[in-house]
Amino acid sequence: MKLSYIEKREEVCQLVKDMFDRMMTNAAGGNVSVRVENNKVLLTPAMMSEHNRCRLKPEDLLLVDMDMNILEGTRALTREANMHIGILKEFPYVNACIHAHAKNIMTFASFELAIPSVTEATAKFGNIECLPYYEATTIELAEATVEYFKTKKNELQKHACAVMLSKHGIIIAGKSLDEAYNALERIETNAYIVLNSKLLVDNPILKVAKLQENFQPSIFEAGYNAIYE
Repeated sequence: MKLSYIEKREEVCQLVKDMFDRMMTNAAGGNVSVRVENNKVLLTPAMMSEHNRCRLKPEDLLLVDMDMNILEGTRALTREANMHIGILKEFPYVNACIHAHAKNIMTFASFELAIPSVTEATAKFGNIECLPYYEATTIELAEATVEYFKTKKNELQKHACAVMLSKHGIIIAGKSLDEAYNALERIETNAYIVLNSKLLVDNPILKVAKLQENFQPSIFEAGYNAIYE
């Protein structure tokens, strides 16, 4: 049978490969959805990371309707489909969702800590919040995610928005695949910088090199205290 939306399928396949290769997700999971018509969505299959290391072929993707009926495809539907479809149903201007397990983001998600925005590239996103714990793949998690994005309704019309899932990862909604993926990389880099900023405080190597003479650790301490205490 001839596949529909072949160009969009190829785009998704390249995107998930990039996600894995650039360590934006890992073998524990991750999934992607993209709206191709008002009532049709392409979804990555179950176990795309664990079994395939995100090496997918166009025919591996599933075409579903908004009730998650499979219209094209033979592989198993990702168990996170209810979260993706819930977001796409609620926000007609959102056309893509990316769920990922980027390692620096996972540090914050694992301890339910917000990621403070410290870079210009993430200023528009603000702090990335973390939902309370809900078991992965459940309706409760999907509903909580949709409810959170309702609070970001105005922002979603301007740019991608994200929220972390406790002990699980991050979900990003955007008007396009490119917009959602761009946000993922920006947020992951920002998380890396936040974690590594602690290395600048009382760093003996920087002191020996006399690079800390004008350094103000209070800037970092104040930022951490405001968010984490």
